[in-house]
Amino acid sequence: MTDDKDVLRDVWFGRIPTCFTLYQDEITEREADPYYLLLPRVSYLTLVTDKVKKHFQKVMKQEEVSEIWFEYEGTPLKWHYPIGLLFDLHASNTALPWSITVHFKKVVELLFFLKHFHCNLFLVSRVRERLLRSANFPEKDLLHCHSKDVIEAHFMACIKEADALKHKSQVINEMQKKDHKQLWMGLQNDKFEQFWAINRKLMEYPPEDNGFRYIPFRIYQATTERPFIQKLFRPIASGGQLHTLGDLLKDVCPSAITPEELNVSNGVSDFINSWLFSVPYITWMASRGWRAEDSSDDSWN
Repeated sequence: MTDDKDVLRDVWFGRIPTCFTLYQDEITEREADPYYLLLPRVSYLTLVTDKVKKHFQKVMKQEEVSEIWFEYEGTPLKWHYPIGLLFDLHASNTALPWSITVHFKKVVELLFFLKHFHCNLFLVSRVRERLLRSANFPEKDLLHCHSKDVIEAHFMACIKEADALKHKSQVINEMQKKDHKQLWMGLQNDKFEQFWAINRKLMEYPPEDNGFRYIPFRIYQATTERPFIQKLFRPIASGGQLHTLGDLLKDVCPSAITPEELNVSNGVSDFINSWLFSVPYITWMASRGWRAEDSSDDSWN
């Protein structure tokens, strides 16, 4: 881990220039200016956007403000995916800054509009449809996030799942509650040293083990109905040789890469250049001790 510290630091401090704009149908008392922010790739949207919410609340009536959510070009952004994952899935080929639209869940009173447009049923229907579309929280696409406690619970569930695969949960169970809290506060406050002082324990294994039991991972796909692929995968083959990223891809989704792409040093170089950042996105829990989305043990097969 010591030799990798510069790389880990570079990954941690990766930032995405972002422009937040308020959805055009939100009810405001005056025009809302856009808000610009450098988003950390390893964090969550709802964890780092308090300033965004406060900025837009200034132009809105308080009764119109409720749960905040975000979308990019019509796609609701899942708060429980890391920001870097969201960007790479939906916007990696777009010009910066990344343009995100801000919504506030609210209840819209339709009687005013129906009263004034009652003589034109078609217009009433169109107005009602548009208002409901702007008011409704996308229940089918997003989980509710009412507080940072929800984010913390999701984050810790991911850590525990990863350690179950790597260490049979031995490391995370031996930690004290204050250690769990330090992990969370390190992420929440964007403190690299604070986070890795604890997370490094999750990355270690006894020399006699030669590695983790399994490599926790997910391959996220932007172009198929199946959002991700995951399965049990050991870091060392039965013959004792170390598995590469190319070995994992060949085993998990062989149709996605060609033999030529695997026939390179470490089995990954051409793949990374030609495929990884254009179709799926691989999240390695092993590299950070946590993963983008929670799941049950039954989903590992």
